[in-house]
Formats: sequence, C-alpha cells, structure tokens
Amino acid sequence: MAIPRNLVNLEAVTKAWGTKVLLDAVTLGVNAGDRIGVVGRNGGGKTTLLEVLTGLEPADGGRVTHARDLRIATLRQNAPPPATATVREVVVGDAPEHAWAGDAGIRAVLDGLGVHGLGLDTPVGNLSGGQRRRVELASLLVAGSDLLVLDEPTNHLDVEGIDWLAGHLRARPASTALVVVTHDRWFLDAVCTGTWEVARGQVAAYEGGYAAYVLARAERERQAASADARHRNLLRKELAWLRRGPPARTSKPKFRIDAANALIEHEPPPRDEVALRTFAMTRLGRTVLEAEDASVELGGRRLLDRVTWRLGPGDRVDVVGVNGSGKTTLLRLLTGGIEPVAGRVVRGRTVRPALLAQESSADRLDPGHRVLEALERVAQRVDLGKGREVTASQLLEQLGFTGEQQRSRVGDLSGGERRRLALAVELVGEPNVLLLDEPANDLDIDTLTALEDLLDSWPGTLVVVSHDRYFVERVCGRVVALFGDGRLTDLPGGIDEYLRRLRARAGPAAPAPPNGSGPGPGADGRAAREARKTLARLERKLERLADRQGAIEAELAAKAADYTEAVRLAAELDAVLAEKAEVEEAWLEAAELTG
Repeated sequence: MAIPRNLVNLEAVTKAWGTKVLLDAVTLGVNAGDRIGVVGRNGGGKTTLLEVLTGLEPADGGRVTHARDLRIATLRQNAPPPATATVREVVVGDAPEHAWAGDAGIRAVLDGLGVHGLGLDTPVGNLSGGQRRRVELASLLVAGSDLLVLDEPTNHLDVEGIDWLAGHLRARPASTALVVVTHDRWFLDAVCTGTWEVARGQVAAYEGGYAAYVLARAERERQAASADARHRNLLRKELAWLRRGPPARTSKPKFRIDAANALIEHEPPPRDEVALRTFAMTRLGRTVLEAEDASVELGGRRLLDRVTWRLGPGDRVDVVGVNGSGKTTLLRLLTGGIEPVAGRVVRGRTVRPALLAQESSADRLDPGHRVLEALERVAQRVDLGKGREVTASQLLEQLGFTGEQQRSRVGDLSGGERRRLALAVELVGEPNVLLLDEPANDLDIDTLTALEDLLDSWPGTLVVVSHDRYFVERVCGRVVALFGDGRLTDLPGGIDEYLRRLRARAGPAAPAPPNGSGPGPGADGRAAREARKTLARLERKLERLADRQGAIEAELAAKAADYTEAVRLAAELDAVLAEKAEVEEAWLEAAELTG
C-alpha cells in the first residue's frame, strides 16, 4: 500500500488567547487524500486550530511544518474579498473569458453555488454577506490547491447548495486534502472520512464522519466511565437515532456498529409520537393553524398563491424551498406578522405561538441584564411537557450556558450565544406552537444535540425552516416545499425528494469533474460495483473472524488455569486480531470507492 504524502504536521503545538489555552501540546497531521471534519463547542479553538495549521497564526510553542511547495486555499469567517472588486475578478482574476468559460469544472462551480445569477460584473460591495461568502468559496474551489481549509462553508448556503458542495468535495482529486469546520452533521457524514474534536485544549482524532464519531466517542466515554451521566445519556440517544435512521446514514462498518450496540440496547425511540400527539390535543384542541386559499404579496410579487395548509396538534413539519420562495413569509403569515391579500388564516383559541426569527429576539433584551436575570424576567420555571419541568437556570445549562456564563451580561454575549438565549426566552414562555427560522445558525453540535433532546419531549406543534438536513430529519416527521411558484407541496420522500424535484426542474445535467479531471461515469459505475462486491466479501470475512475471536476468548476463559494451553490460545487470538485489523483497513478503502 502506497504511503500518502504528508502535507502538514503539528508537533506539540500550544496556542493561547489571553489567559485561555486553546491548544495544549497538540500533535497531529494532514495527509493527501484526507477529508477531516473539525467539531467542538463555540469558542473551543476550532478556528484557532485552522489558523495555526495554515500558518495564518504563529504557534506559541511547538512546531508546524508544511510540505515543500504546498498550495493552501483557506475560507475564513471574517475575511471578505475587496468590496471594489467584481465577482469575475474575485473568482477567476484577470484570466480572459475564453480561458475559463470553456472549463466545465469552473462552470459547474459557478452554477452550483449560484454565482452566475449574481452577475459577474457586479461589485462585491453590492452583495449581501451570504452572497459574498459564496463568491469567495467559488474562488477557492476553482483555484488549484493541495489543501483546502474551510471554516463554516455551509453558512449562507441552502439545502441544494450544501448538497452540491458535498458532491463537489467528494469528487475532488484524491491527491488533495480537506479540513473543514462545520456544525452541519449531514455534511460531515456526506464528506468527511475523519473527525477531529477540539475540546479543553486537546484534539481527539476519530475515523469516519459524524455517525462514526458519535459511535466512537460514546464508546470511549463508556470505557472511561465518565462521571457526566447526562452527557453520556445524550450521546447514547444520539447514537440510537443514528442507528435507527435511513440506511445511508447507518452504512458504517458493521464491526464498529456491533461494538456499540450494547450502548443503545435499552434506549427508547427519541419520541413517542402517539403520546406527544395525545398530550398536544389536550393543550391545543383540534384546530391549531389553518391557511385557507391564502395569498401573500410583497414588493409587488406574489410569494404565496392560494395556499391551503392545516397544522394539527403535535405536527412536526419542516419547510424547505429555494431562496426567495417565501419560507420566512409563510412563518410570519401563520403567526399573524403579515396578513394575506386573499384567503384567510385561522388560529385556534388556545394557540400560543412563538416565532424564533433570524433576527434574534434577544437583541430586544436589556444588554445590561445578566443572562439568568433576563430569562427569569420572563419565567423562573418552564414546563416541557410529560411531567418534565426545569428551572430557568437548568434550561440555560442544557443550552450550553454554564453557571459562570449565566452571570454574564447580555451585551457581552457573542452572536451564537445571543441566539441560544433567544431560544431559551421563547421556550420559557411555554408556547404550544413553536416556529423556528434557521434555529441551527451559530449553534455548535453539542448545543444542537441538547436542543434536539429538549424538542423530543416537547408536546406542541413545531414548524422549522432550516438548511441543516440532520436537524430537520432529527426533529421533524414531515417535509413541505416552496419551489418559487407560490404553491406549497407536500413531500412524502423528505429532503431527498425535494432535491430530486429540483434537479428535474433544472433539466438533465451530468456533473462535471472539478477542473475537467477524473474518470468518466462508466468507469465510476464499474469501480463502484466492484467496490460493493468487495465490501460484501470483507464483511462476511469480518463476521467469521469475529465468531472465531469469540470462540477463542471463551476457550481461553475456560482454560485459564492451564498455562501451556492459555499461551497457545493467546497467540492464536493475537493472530486473529491482527488479521481482523487488516480486513477492517481493506473495508475502509473499499468503502471510499462506493462514495
């Protein structure tokens, strides 16, 4: 097996900001072909790790080495392109049009990120923050690089944009490497083959994407007998959800799944849908929110055209749609923020709605108040349903505010922290209809997991607008879509069906390999078929080895008193474990070829 080229090495690297040590004697490396996702709490050091890795920030201690002539392309959170430059200049520089317009890879990037629609001669300064971000991302993807480092690339991308980006990154040449910070768990699973968790100054490395990371992390914490029982329970619940999810999410190595089954053997489903709906009926009655032939016009444009939609007690619905199709408008219509120009909206007499808008409701709080004080001014306790009642302080802790942070002033909070506080403010008001507009923005994975745990037992009606596919699949049971034609379309097949319908509307288009390189579709199909056959053969072999391992271990336990026999069995067990490790490595290589 060829040894992959090493691109970057960190040796005992230390980095601090003020008195806080973000990286403490960290040693790790990046090889050609690696696709690594970086996860961790906000403020835990993820961005700092990227900056040290790429040389944008010097390490306080230790050594960072780069391969000779290494080409690094970096997407940073707060480094927008020059406002006076045009979109064309940022993406392709001064290259003549005939040089790049004929490149299928460049055209695919411009179309996939929606950059063509912005106008190539538009000054970057005239674009919104999200549009500038897409332009900068496009410029990095069309440029040649050995290492692509992306800090929150899915921010400001919609569901179809994230789906396209995942496919593009998977198709990049095997000689390139990727390191990406993201809270989008679907994206981590779709793209990454390794995960780094940054926490308490250390970086723990795991094989696989998000599902494999959760499995390995839960198993590691079980073996370490962690004292944090609540956190372990959340991990087990998350693992149980992953194992019960669609086959695409659970197509992980069987030998790893089997190793973690004991963690979730008695874990109940995330939600008892029947019990929640029954309880919701007692709180809401039969009528919740009903739009009847409702039409909405904004700026002379009809966004919603004779929409009829009925939300019942306990419904959990995700609203997806193309940009500008009216998703936020639909939420405002349901809550009475705007009135229809035709038709009507009926709201049940017992309905108490709460809308978490993209503009944070925490911005309306007094910046001089302490975090806990701001929440207790609304309510000191909150009923989460089914007998679950928590104090304001406990709710804040579940959403990531430690005891010390609860004493912080609202005016000193970051954007993500204010977003979390806004959500807590809505929850303590005990609404029975909750409408969330991009709730996953600025929330780290641990906080998202805690939010999902809260919503699991929340017995009201839930409507979500989000580009976070994982969050949507985790908390919602139904998907509806706005395709820009003013109609609301029910999608029994969920987001996968939404993406299929979008592709059908756009017409047939074969995805071009980046920069015009890569094998044709026929070669891809043959390689994938062969890889699937190899996977099946290796899985059968792993099962036989696992059976043999179990038999040897049982025989070893029975003959522990016989020294000679015990030595023979121990040697045989070592040989089986070594062969098993080789087969597992071969399984991982074959799995890569299946995508």
